[in-house]
Amino acid sequence: MKRFKNSIFYISVTGGFSVLIYWIISRGKLLENGRKIVSVTTQKTQWTEFLDSLLHNLQHPLAILLAQIVTIILVARFFGWMFRKIGQPSVIGEIIAGIVLGPSLLGMYFPEFSLAIFPVESLGNLQFLSQIGLILFMFVIGMELDLKVLKNKANDAIVISHASIVIPFSLGIGLAYFIYYRFAPLGVEFLSFSLFMGIAMSITAFPVLARIVQERGIHKTRLGTIVITCAAADDITAWCILAAVIAIVKAGSFVSSLYIIGLAFVYVMTMIFVVKPFLKRIGDLYKTKNKLNKPVVAIFFLTLILSSYVTEVIGIHALFGAFMTGVIMPDISKFRAIFIDKVEDVSVILLLPLFFVFTGLRTQIGLINDPYLWKVTGFIILVAVLGKFLGSAIAAKFVGQNWRDSLTIGALMNTRGLMELVVLNIGYDLGVLTSEIFTMMVIMALVTTVMTGPALDLINFIFKTKDVFITDSIRNESKYKILISFGNNEKAKSLLRLANCLVKKQKDSSSVTAMHLSMSEEMHSYDLEDQERRRFNPILEESKVLKQEITTIFKATVDIETDIADIANHGEYSILLVGLGKSIFEGTLLGKVLGFTTRIINPDRLIDKFTGKEGLFENSPFDERTRQIISKSKIPLGILIDKNLKDVNQVFIPIFNAEDVFLMEYAQKLIYNNNSKVFILDVNNTYGINFIVESTISSLNEKYPENIVLMSERTMKKEFLTKLDLMIVSLESWKTLVDSQSTWLTNIPSVLIIKP
Repeated sequence: MKRFKNSIFYISVTGGFSVLIYWIISRGKLLENGRKIVSVTTQKTQWTEFLDSLLHNLQHPLAILLAQIVTIILVARFFGWMFRKIGQPSVIGEIIAGIVLGPSLLGMYFPEFSLAIFPVESLGNLQFLSQIGLILFMFVIGMELDLKVLKNKANDAIVISHASIVIPFSLGIGLAYFIYYRFAPLGVEFLSFSLFMGIAMSITAFPVLARIVQERGIHKTRLGTIVITCAAADDITAWCILAAVIAIVKAGSFVSSLYIIGLAFVYVMTMIFVVKPFLKRIGDLYKTKNKLNKPVVAIFFLTLILSSYVTEVIGIHALFGAFMTGVIMPDISKFRAIFIDKVEDVSVILLLPLFFVFTGLRTQIGLINDPYLWKVTGFIILVAVLGKFLGSAIAAKFVGQNWRDSLTIGALMNTRGLMELVVLNIGYDLGVLTSEIFTMMVIMALVTTVMTGPALDLINFIFKTKDVFITDSIRNESKYKILISFGNNEKAKSLLRLANCLVKKQKDSSSVTAMHLSMSEEMHSYDLEDQERRRFNPILEESKVLKQEITTIFKATVDIETDIADIANHGEYSILLVGLGKSIFEGTLLGKVLGFTTRIINPDRLIDKFTGKEGLFENSPFDERTRQIISKSKIPLGILIDKNLKDVNQVFIPIFNAEDVFLMEYAQKLIYNNNSKVFILDVNNTYGINFIVESTISSLNEKYPENIVLMSERTMKKEFLTKLDLMIVSLESWKTLVDSQSTWLTNIPSVLIIKP
């Protein structure tokens, strides 16, 4: 009876109260008598009523906004991925996605669909939501600024930075003189128009620049330090100038703007000398904790919102308040990292693409519809490049940099990206820029950001240099060189133990390099050293235990698989060791569904399909990342399926065909360096047929009779497999095992799959 107690109670309560509800409603109908209730009668069928209701729901503002968000995120992520693949910052792809969804493409060729997704009355909601995203993003940008670098390189950096602002600012004002009469909105004074043209020409995109520096591996160099410092100084100066420009535009004259500028000065002093010490005290209390409680988070977000509100009311724009709040956040890397983790995903992935699309809706390429307008656009781009690129380069040369570094600084400082769009949208909202000039300036922002990568490559080509991540000492060594590429620390330790077993007694003629790559969008310039330390501390500790010296490589990237293969190939390593990635859904129905969908829509697989590589990986038993590394690496590759590998004392090597004979090289290394016992199984009787296999195994057996066991038994018993430490198998033989669903797979130890 106890088993049915809950069921009886559930049925009694739900059934009894359902009857009570029905009785009350029935009795309540009697209360309608004499109240002149009007019944709504309609000739529509129930199906028609349902369709009308569904259509009404689809047209609800919230439904439209949600549909817009889904569309924007999908398109933005796709274009971001596509531009990363061609070596451009993902932000460029997201900006292009905004233009594609705007009147320049979608509105021109599919106007009905464009109006259905982006009706005019819905744009207000989209704008306000995108502004919230920008406020959060500017908060993150402020936090990413490492003000400590300004103290170390302040003299050179400030000279270069301010020159890179004042020169393009002056050229922008000069440009405004020539285009004011034709392109400035009616009723806008020359002062307002020229100041906005000046600030638009002089802005630098600090986040894009910082990520390019990280991706090219120059963030640890003297040049990287200088350019990051210049960008930080440029960012702070440009935003202060922008605040003053907005004040002048809103006030109507410079004299009237002095009141706004005075209030802004009081605001900045309050933030620095009152709010900052208060936030620092809170940060000091929580700097050792891994997470913050909700009241503390509320204090900081309230500070952000109040700061943005105050600057908006003063008249210097809410975004300046958000940026200022980020700058004065407690200078504690761990503390800032927690806040960035909380804010960045929502702002960058969810809300910021809304800003790109809103900008795209304002950008009408069709307005630039005659040669004269394209000529003006080209002139704007020319002035922007001359001012920022040459201005920065000349200033850098003047303070003592060589021509190569000076031109590199100029190319990087010429990157405008998202920051330019922020300035342009502010100008458009204030009525200072027309749709025509707004579109021209957006094109300029895209061109100057896209040209950064090719410009750096051209400079390296001219000066016969290359941004590399492999030291000359590693590249030039004629040693047995092992490269370990790891994602998490536990896999790193297992890979290091394996590498150590391969070279333990040959340390003078071998080297081990450990490499960790992170997506550049997940790395922040203010705590790069802390991130590197956190990643490598566990593996460095393990190397001390093993008494194995290692070299480390830490790099930001937009394409992990390609960079792993490129570094391995160009470093001329003897073997690359990686861990096999696994999905958390592996082996489940959901995993099979996800595997099916990613196989169909994964862009990398589509590329492989068109280039003819897909056939190589039909029914691939590897995760997507490993599959890409296999495809792109040109050196021997070892893929470790780690089952908590501690020792490599008992090793099993099955030989399936004559091509597997290369595995004996690794058997010999493990025997010599680690005194491993190796069990060799000739699965298909290749030993008696192929001379090379027979002579190789015989030679090894004669040389190390105590360490070699030639097996004849074809059935692998569970007891035998479970006592092993490692199985070494070739890539093709592993695919055969997986395809045949061999019973070995249920009991095998850790596996090293080697592609020769």
